[in-house]
Amino acid sequence: MTEPINPGSHVVEVELQIDQVIIMGPAEATATVRCTLGPVRCGARFDRIRDSADAIDLELTQILAYLRHPVEELDPVHTALVSLRGTGVRLLTSVAPGSRWQVIRGTNPPS
Repeated sequence: MTEPINPGSHVVEVELQIDQVIIMGPAEATATVRCTLGPVRCGARFDRIRDSADAIDLELTQILAYLRHPVEELDPVHTALVSLRGTGVRLLTSVAPGSRWQVIRGTNPPS
């Protein structure tokens, strides 16, 4: 389990690495991801891309384990197909050979 961002806070930071991304529209994308900090739950909000000054505001709307089974959360080191909606989807990129994975960071919804 990850630690809260601020001691005494219930806000927990989460992180996804993006493998492949398909932009579905101006505010929607699907992506194959790996959870690196979590677990990440449906409804998580992502507000930044690691090593980037670009602003995003993306909500995780669906997690499909094994590319077809809907689940409510994704544990660290597991991969899944996810749906993201909001501002900044066009900033998401697929990993290229020899490059670093793009990482998005945010927080889970309140429990």
